[in-house]
Amino acid sequence: MQNVTIYSTQICPHCVRAKMLLKKKGADFKEIDVSKTEDRDAMIEKTGGARTVPQIYIGNTHVGGADDLYELESKGKLDELLAG
Repeated sequence: MQNVTIYSTQICPHCVRAKMLLKKKGADFKEIDVSKTEDRDAMIEKTGGARTVPQIYIGNTHVGGADDLYELESKGKLDELLAG
């Protein structure tokens, strides 16, 4: 299974939704809380300017946010991406 990284905050309902789907899929993920300025700056740089959370990476693929993750699931493409 691919490495998954999710940039999030503790108070973000979209982050909670994304993490719930990833857990349902059995995906382990590294969560980076961007409440700290240096982590938020790193996220913005890595994503090419995205400032909202969550920002999700599966392997080297930038999925985007929670809605993007759920769209992959609805199209039947999330399992394939997670499998690598």
